[in-house]
Amino acid sequence: MAKKQENFLNYIPVISEKNSWDADADGRVTIHMVHRGFYAWIAQKIFHRPRVSHIDLDELGSFIFRHIDGTRTVGQIAELVKAEFGQQAEPLYDRLVKYMQILRNNGFIRFAGKERP
Repeated sequence: MAKKQENFLNYIPVISEKNSWDADADGRVTIHMVHRGFYAWIAQKIFHRPRVSHIDLDELGSFIFRHIDGTRTVGQIAELVKAEFGQQAEPLYDRLVKYMQILRNNGFIRFAGKERP
């Protein structure tokens, strides 16, 4: 029996509580990622790596990140991006899905109801 195909645009992204973030006056988002764990501790002590990395998002990424509120689906966020950026955001759905996957893989967001065990 084939697996049921899920539509990524119906997923609801939620910002992870593990990292903090803020936005400047222009609306550009900076995510503050704390490096945790044994290997991060070794890198901090031996190689003088920072405990916190600051990831600056571009204009489009910041717009998307600010609209992740735990109630909007990826499809609804896509419509907001289309209204704000128009042709500049094309190919919209491919880029948005890839961006959401990158955010999830880096632990910046999770998808409601889709947590890994």
